[in-house]
Amino acid sequence: MAESKSVVIAALIANGAIAVLKFVGFLLTGSAAMLSETYHSVSDTGNQVFLLIGLRYSGRDASRGHPFGYGKAEFFYSFLVSVLLFGIAGWESAKHGYNAIMHPHPVEQGSATLLGATFPAVWVNYGVLLGAIAFESYALKKAYAGMKKDIEEHEWTGLVEAFKKTSNVTTLTAFTEDTIAMAGAGLALFGVFVSRFTGNPIYDAVSALLIGLMLMGFAVALAWENKRLLIGESLPKSEEQELRRIIEEWDGVVRIVDFRTVIFGPENVLVTADVAFEKGIPTAEMDRKITELEDALIEANESVFKVYIEPEKGRQSRRGEAAG
Repeated sequence: MAESKSVVIAALIANGAIAVLKFVGFLLTGSAAMLSETYHSVSDTGNQVFLLIGLRYSGRDASRGHPFGYGKAEFFYSFLVSVLLFGIAGWESAKHGYNAIMHPHPVEQGSATLLGATFPAVWVNYGVLLGAIAFESYALKKAYAGMKKDIEEHEWTGLVEAFKKTSNVTTLTAFTEDTIAMAGAGLALFGVFVSRFTGNPIYDAVSALLIGLMLMGFAVALAWENKRLLIGESLPKSEEQELRRIIEEWDGVVRIVDFRTVIFGPENVLVTADVAFEKGIPTAEMDRKITELEDALIEANESVFKVYIEPEKGRQSRRGEAAG
């Protein structure tokens, strides 16, 4: 959690500073792309606040009302981030870009003065966007380190598999935001420069529209990934198979009658199993075997926080082997 928090704080600081600078650039030049990027950075700044709230809330101890803890709070707040990314940054950016295409106006060619030096105002946009790329590179590096750690721990093939399977949605969200922030700043820089070079504002307007569409696309993907966790997803199949193998090879086990896992939060997985044991095992020895088996499952997968083993004593569970 500490690593996820540092990733979010790094992104919060970067986005807050960048949002102010981008808005200054828009005021000086009236660039549609700069306004889209301002919406983007303002939304990202608010999103980091939501992620920090989710991290803090999910860290609360389990209670009577929430016996398995508050881990899903991270999924909920990350889902809110995807909605805000779509509704505020994406929609407003795309709408503004579309209006700029339909009603084009030239990017201001005025000048700005700083420390007694006068220079074209559009240079402010160049400086802000290049600074944004630098800031976002730092934040993206932090987020990527978090993603890479998850990939190595779970032995995933890369970012695509991690995006589909990770339950560390805080780091995933920060990584997604930082990636599209880099791409958005690059698009805006291209649009502002080409419009300035050619004198045609259409490039600036199209850049604004593309930024909005890109934001909405990533927002939908992020919302979809959070949905799977909010409604209760199991561990990846490979990790479940490893846990099943441990049970099947345990001394005294005949077969697994029923086996299920549910993700309740990042690094917070519940495992339940109905297990048929050999006949004739004394009660005290059965209790010892179950306790040792539960401990072995927790040790085998650091995401598992609770295991319930129900002995079936060789008979078929009423639920059958649906999950097998």
